Amino acid sequence: MVSFDSTVPAVLVRLDRNPFHHGTLGAVRSLGRAGITVHAVIESLRSPVAGSRYLHSAHPRPDRASGDGADPRAAEPEDEKLHGLLLRISERLGTPAVLVPLDDLSAISVARLRPRLAGRYLLPEQPPGLPERVADKAELAAICGTLGLPHPRTVVPDDPGEAARAASALGLPVVAKWSRPWLLPEGSGLRSTVVVRSPREAGELFAHGTEAGSRLLLQRRLPPGPDLDWFFHGYSGRDGTLLMGATGRKERSWPVGAGLTAVGRWLPNPAVEHLAREVIAALGYRGIVDLDFRLDPATGAYHLLDFNPRPGAQFRLFTDASGLDVVRALHLDLTGRPVPPPVPAYGRTFVVENYALLSLLSPLPPAGRRDRPRGREADRRVRAQGTERAWFARDDPRPAYAMTAAWLRRAACGRGRRPSNPPERSENRESGELLCRTW
Repeated sequence: MVSFDSTVPAVLVRLDRNPFHHGTLGAVRSLGRAGITVHAVIESLRSPVAGSRYLHSAHPRPDRASGDGADPRAAEPEDEKLHGLLLRISERLGTPAVLVPLDDLSAISVARLRPRLAGRYLLPEQPPGLPERVADKAELAAICGTLGLPHPRTVVPDDPGEAARAASALGLPVVAKWSRPWLLPEGSGLRSTVVVRSPREAGELFAHGTEAGSRLLLQRRLPPGPDLDWFFHGYSGRDGTLLMGATGRKERSWPVGAGLTAVGRWLPNPAVEHLAREVIAALGYRGIVDLDFRLDPATGAYHLLDFNPRPGAQFRLFTDASGLDVVRALHLDLTGRPVPPPVPAYGRTFVVENYALLSLLSPLPPAGRRDRPRGREADRRVRAQGTERAWFARDDPRPAYAMTAAWLRRAACGRGRRPSNPPERSENRESGELLCRTW
């Protein structure tokens, strides 16, 4: 039996504006069901997450505290605003709390603020600047090069001409990414990741660098296809021991073949787990981690695509029979409780209802080579271990109803107006999260 210190509350922090972030709801439910009092900083008090019976209190993210639509970079620095809000929450709590960042920006900001939050919040001690380094796409490419880890060939151009030449040299189409996507201004229409299909597109995209706030990088595009996309979720404890670690495969994604996980399945993959453990140990990373991999069918190598220094939105997939997941492991470890060894539940699935529906309505990408490891043949040896839905839960139905209503309103918004410039299709998990973002 897992024993939690229910006297220590948890404060969840998410600074992006996505109202359909199911990972936040998963964290609220996970800790709340364990008897832990949960507070959350979210995009709005109207968020579907705010309706959860397991959420004790919700606080609008800092830039919304003084009115919707404010530019978070126009007033005081983001870190200072978050620091002020966390201090106010701490004063109300009157006791130290476990702090759980749920997106890249909050993970980076919290890591910077850690020395100033000592005594008020419990969080892992990271090597200085590490969350920002691994979340930076250009830095991650350099890290993989140093460690000898497979990573798509990457070029960081210095001017539009070099961007155009690099796109041709890498082999069109190529993937274009802004190295620090958390700096993209809201409402700009810029996507963190897009597919570039001509040298001219690459040069034109480079011209938006000042607006984007970070460098543009171009990567060789690994072919999408069934069975190719995998992820690793883990928790590295205070002493650097990996207390939890599990691999899963994207069964469906939205956008199809390249986006966030719509349906995921817990499956063993020793090659992915070995790579994940290698990079976590080499960097001295502490805390919750979510890594994305794609198999190159031509070489059989798994390439590390993203290193997310926080829980992945589908982290509840990796919940064992005792209810242990990475968020619960974090709370146990930071409150001095033992983290029991997890018992894998291979075959368990996780379904994000809204995105799974969209993916079912879209054709699947062409299949890759069938002679790769861990294909469907091996799945026959894995028995199903149940399914968890991201939104609907019998003991907490209100967020699902609120999400459905908000989703239908977004759909009506889309039907009511046509965009003058339709949004580009993204190649990563941030795409598709706001259906009416540019309407």
